[in-house]
Amino acid sequence: MSKIPLAGVIGCPVGHSRSPLLHGTWLREYGIKGHYVPLHVEANDLERVLRVMPMMGFAGANVTIPHKEAVLALSDDVTPIARAIGAANTLTFVNGAVHADNTDGYGFLRNLQGGAPTWRAADGPVLILGAGGAARAVIVALADAGVTDIRLANRTRARAEGLAQDLAAPITIVDWASWPDAAQNAALVVNTTSLGMVGQPALELPDTLFSAQTVVTDLVYTPLDTPLLQHARRSGCVVVDGLGMLLHQAVPGFERWFGRKPEVTEALRAAVLRA
Repeated sequence: MSKIPLAGVIGCPVGHSRSPLLHGTWLREYGIKGHYVPLHVEANDLERVLRVMPMMGFAGANVTIPHKEAVLALSDDVTPIARAIGAANTLTFVNGAVHADNTDGYGFLRNLQGGAPTWRAADGPVLILGAGGAARAVIVALADAGVTDIRLANRTRARAEGLAQDLAAPITIVDWASWPDAAQNAALVVNTTSLGMVGQPALELPDTLFSAQTVVTDLVYTPLDTPLLQHARRSGCVVVDGLGMLLHQAVPGFERWFGRKPEVTEALRAAVLRA
């Protein structure tokens, strides 16, 4: 009898994760007799859990806070992308070995290409707001795509400078107070901060409108239509919401664990939004 494929998401806490809904929808849609489960794992138990999961029949797992950095040191193989970002979100188990990858940048680019199909890496400067883990993934992906002018603004300048030193990318630091000015001639503006998210402070927006030639995307997807995207839309910009990044980053893992490349559809978006 063939094994039933298993996968899951490891976090602490993990109840907030939408990954079980997302992967469960694909499993039902494609008639795959597999399971994807949330796994609450304390930091002290992480290494033991990773070694036991392959024995239990798990093909792999997603990783969420606070374990995305810690799993790198516990993995047998780490992709160059995950190494550059300094975090992993996707694990695959092969013959008991743990292979770590980061698909956040992949998800970001696929979402951007889907929402703004005319955007090209050669279009001009990119302005990144925020210097956390999401910013790292976005910057690595943009640099790999060929962007040669990345401008980084963060409320704490030292954090932005530290990120710039860590990454082999063409980064220029912009003072946080000056980001609206830097946005005026940017081809792409990306908010990677939590500002504007439900329950978080608002992102202070410029009084003037953006250039209509600027593409604006916000990684926040609660709410889906953030004040930043509303402001950009009034400017005539092409806007890209953040939900697609969540959906697309899940594609490589599902394909590796369950043997089929899933599609990101409007029906899937609607199912995740209803959760």
